[in-house]
Amino acid sequence: MPENPLMPIGQIVGAHGIDGTVKVHFYDDRHRTLSAGETLNLITADSKQHLYSVTRARPHKRNYLAGLEGIRDRDQAENLKGARIVIRRSEMPALEDDIFYWADLIGVDVYTVADRYLGQVQAIIPTGSNDVYVVKDDRSETLVPALKTVVLEVNLATKTMRVDLPEGL
Repeated sequence: MPENPLMPIGQIVGAHGIDGTVKVHFYDDRHRTLSAGETLNLITADSKQHLYSVTRARPHKRNYLAGLEGIRDRDQAENLKGARIVIRRSEMPALEDDIFYWADLIGVDVYTVADRYLGQVQAIIPTGSNDVYVVKDDRSETLVPALKTVVLEVNLATKTMRVDLPEGL
């Protein structure tokens, strides 16, 4: 299991209006809600950790709009843009076999079944039907569909993934 005790679950994606309201995006919007009285643990661009009490919250499109204690104007809200929302790893639900948190897959070395090094997972693109892993080395980028027929093995202890790429990739 990865060492980082904090897991990113979302981020502040911008300001809304002039009263300090922030737009909150959760990475997994199917399992996350936000309501007044909760505390958000934010890590800002300068890597500092801040706790903010939510004073109000409501769904807005695919995000939430939230008021945070002490954030009173648009400039203060804009300063939080990009801040990651984190929780303790111990607060995350247990996962089924062969299901992984995105944060654990970023940086994993990817090899083909023929032992050809493809690079590291740099990003993950949700597509609706399945995720796609963006794997890069210093020369190329490979988009790997996150399907059981393609991703044969993920070993978080060794930070490696073995894939059987479809014809043409």
